[in-house]
Amino acid sequence: MTGTRASGANPLIEFKAVHKSFFVRGQQFDVVRALDLAVAPGEFLCIVGPSGSGKSTLLNMVAGLGPPSTGAVSYGGRPVSEVNTEVAYLTQHDTLLPWRTVADNVGVPLELRGMAAATRRPLVQAAIDAIGLAGFEGHYPRQLSGGMRKRAMLARTLIQDPQAILMDEPFGPLDAQLKLMLQAELMALWARSRKTIMFVTHDIVEAITLADRVVVLSARPARVNLIETIAIPRPRDVHRTRFAPEFETHYERIWAAMELGALAQVPA
Repeated sequence: MTGTRASGANPLIEFKAVHKSFFVRGQQFDVVRALDLAVAPGEFLCIVGPSGSGKSTLLNMVAGLGPPSTGAVSYGGRPVSEVNTEVAYLTQHDTLLPWRTVADNVGVPLELRGMAAATRRPLVQAAIDAIGLAGFEGHYPRQLSGGMRKRAMLARTLIQDPQAILMDEPFGPLDAQLKLMLQAELMALWARSRKTIMFVTHDIVEAITLADRVVVLSARPARVNLIETIAIPRPRDVHRTRFAPEFETHYERIWAAMELGALAQVPA
């Protein structure tokens, strides 16, 4: 079950023959090479691969934070040539403003658009309610647990009402129980909104649990080793997905592709 795109839909995000290099102290490092990938509207796509294989670089190119060296990255059929304001980007790092309350942090995107406080207040409250933080509107980040801070960051991301959400290991530093809780919340939010999501993770179980398709990258410079379409029916229970009859087959194929990717470095 492989392929560069989800069938039956024109891609929202597309990489065509993308190559990306960086120069460090005069030496060229190839991060991505000859990569083709398409992401359909409303798709939940997970990306896994060895450390340093260019997973975050792909998200950065979609966000317009760095163009490809050669090839093309397009969004909605148009080349990404500047900062892409139609996507939201959530990383594993805590980006809450420590001097602002939860409500004020969540409302930042609306404030930056020039929306009046009275207009944005009910929108902020709805986003806080949706993510399970009702009652903590007046708390500061230092007064929140790690999971609550992640929820606040997710609410701030969703309030932008982006077409697509880029997520770079957002649950990586969290303990297993909290990670499962946030995975469940994310899947419920995605089921309601059908936003397009590109989600980077090192966790194969997390990828299979969340994704419509899982992309496995090779070692740097990254190519696509495998695109695995996940056949486990939705809605999925994060606690039971690993017991689905299809899970073991998916896991073994993805793990084999990751082992291949880690061992078979493409010559420069």
